[in-house]
Amino acid sequence: MKLQQGQVWKTLDGYYRIVQWERLEVEYKFIQDLSTRDGTHHHTTKKEFCRLIKGATLLKPEESKSPAKD
Repeated sequence: MKLQQGQVWKTLDGYYRIVQWERLEVEYKFIQDLSTRDGTHHHTTKKEFCRLIKGATLLKPEESKSPAKD
């Protein structure tokens, strides 16, 4: 699986969204609840990010979108 900008990975403790992907570094946002999109930004190496998402599932683009607000 190739890492790409905009991917959302689901783990047991929350969601990781790739904000910026570079050759050796990843900037990501850790989100507890996808509906609110509130989270914290982090900057780490690509290797460390891969360790974070080990065992995680990649969400499809339609699953990672916020539900429409009425």
